[in-house]
Amino acid sequence: MEKRSIECQNISGPSAPSLRAPSLRMPALRSPDQVMRLERMGSFHPMRLSFSRQLTRRMQREDWQIDFPRFELDERGFGHAVIRAKTPHHTYSLVAFCHHIDDDMRSDRVIAEAWDATFTLFDGEPSLQQIKQMEQTVPVQEAGRQMPEQLSLSRANKSLRLFNHVVDALADGRQPDADMINQVGYVMRTTAVYGNGKFGIADRRRIADRDGMMEPFQAEMLSVYLIRTFSLKWIEHMAKVKGGDKAIALDRTLARHMGVGNSTGLGMAPFLVNHPNLLNNWMQTREQAIAIIKAKADISADAIDQIKTLAYRGAAYIAEWRVDDDIQMQRIIQLAAEWQDVIAWLNHAPNWQQSHPLSAACIWAETTLSLEAEEMLHSILMEPFGADLDQLCSDMAAVEMPVAANTCLVGDMIALIRRHYGWALAINLNDQHQSEVFWYTSAAKLEPRLGKRYEEDGAEREMPFDIPRQIQSALADLETADREMSIPRFMMAFPQHRFILNRVLIMKDAPYGEIRDNLVAEKTRPIDMLRCKLSFFGASKFDPKSDLWTRICLFQGAPLIDEMTDHIADDWLFSALS
Repeated sequence: MEKRSIECQNISGPSAPSLRAPSLRMPALRSPDQVMRLERMGSFHPMRLSFSRQLTRRMQREDWQIDFPRFELDERGFGHAVIRAKTPHHTYSLVAFCHHIDDDMRSDRVIAEAWDATFTLFDGEPSLQQIKQMEQTVPVQEAGRQMPEQLSLSRANKSLRLFNHVVDALADGRQPDADMINQVGYVMRTTAVYGNGKFGIADRRRIADRDGMMEPFQAEMLSVYLIRTFSLKWIEHMAKVKGGDKAIALDRTLARHMGVGNSTGLGMAPFLVNHPNLLNNWMQTREQAIAIIKAKADISADAIDQIKTLAYRGAAYIAEWRVDDDIQMQRIIQLAAEWQDVIAWLNHAPNWQQSHPLSAACIWAETTLSLEAEEMLHSILMEPFGADLDQLCSDMAAVEMPVAANTCLVGDMIALIRRHYGWALAINLNDQHQSEVFWYTSAAKLEPRLGKRYEEDGAEREMPFDIPRQIQSALADLETADREMSIPRFMMAFPQHRFILNRVLIMKDAPYGEIRDNLVAEKTRPIDMLRCKLSFFGASKFDPKSDLWTRICLFQGAPLIDEMTDHIADDWLFSALS
């Protein structure tokens, strides 16, 4: 039998995972062994490539028009509204419903059944009949029968203390307390923003080829931006109701600093495991961006000034970032101290006179700073180079496709495992701590959960996130087989290895698609997975409430709907009031 190389023949035809060729010729990237570690991934910050930033740049570039064709809220603040976004080619409408709920029903948990407001992003402009239909279904969320024109489904609660404070202040003719606004950062906090066909709404395929929607999570980001727009109008409406002619509008600087809060739990974490091609494209694009700036032999004076300005803004951002979580607060304290060293390095003129100064900055950061500070510096260093980096955003989408293993041989598979999964083979699985937890899906809410393997039942139903165990088990059986045997024949003999061997084939072309840590180990912190994904959304002010869930803020500092100028629309990284 002629042995055919897996390097070019293990994936075939339309079943191959789609990885776009890089838009630029790339210098060397950091190794996945360095990058794809939970500790580092859990230190990422928002950046130029984040999906929320992509959205506001497009809104500015294409001059999107946003208005309120309907605002039917009564004196209690209950009713519905429609916020319309007109793009050059399409119209999208956020339909909002506001309801009364008792205070004890207001919860961040996904199992909640009532919320202050519920939303759906509608493809086009809904008719009055469609609004009336959605009025029955959207407020009950997953319990309703949603429409195929709906692109997202979401719900949110008031941050009651700040909501009431802002309303009371504006009604009284004065601006609310800036420190309080900064401390909270939002008057509404979402507990879910669903997309991609969940609960009867439109499948991603409906919009995947549209301008403005091809990049990941653009419909969801638009939903959140419009929720923010609605929340600002809502509080001013309530202030006018309460204060009448005495009421004033919210100061624009304060309004701009109001984002949308979000509570994100364990349900988000499996996404990164279940979508390896997508994760690869996100991480690889970020690494390409870092490599591009490091390759610049010299930097313009304007770019240096922008980096320095952002560093000082970053210091203010860090000073305003306060959380209750002891682990994260200690990281912030360390970050604040190290950031003074960052500013000193950036202000030292000879550092900019050497060849490849940004590469020197990155090397200095890697050898000197914590991961939190190093990755924050990467976010800032990318910022002046939109002309080089923004085009990379088109490479961040992916379609998860099955692989064809028909030309792969056992010997090739063994080589692939040893080449790409050395980190998994190095883990001592005889250590009970390396298999302490298991991931499963709750029958009640169909949401991911973590169980204690040696204390709780259900491990036989665990999700296949024990990658190192599967790798080691598959390799042990592969090494007993004929090296010339095809992988399909091997899978017939060992069907328990089908999942992991297909995954190995995917990872051959997705080097950044695998988290290179043991996800079932005792010390695994799912919060790191959440933060990684949320950083790509553009989230800021990460506020962990445990290792399993966090609060964050989206669109804090982003331009308001009438501020889509070139400067403001793309200059809100690490927004701070001070």
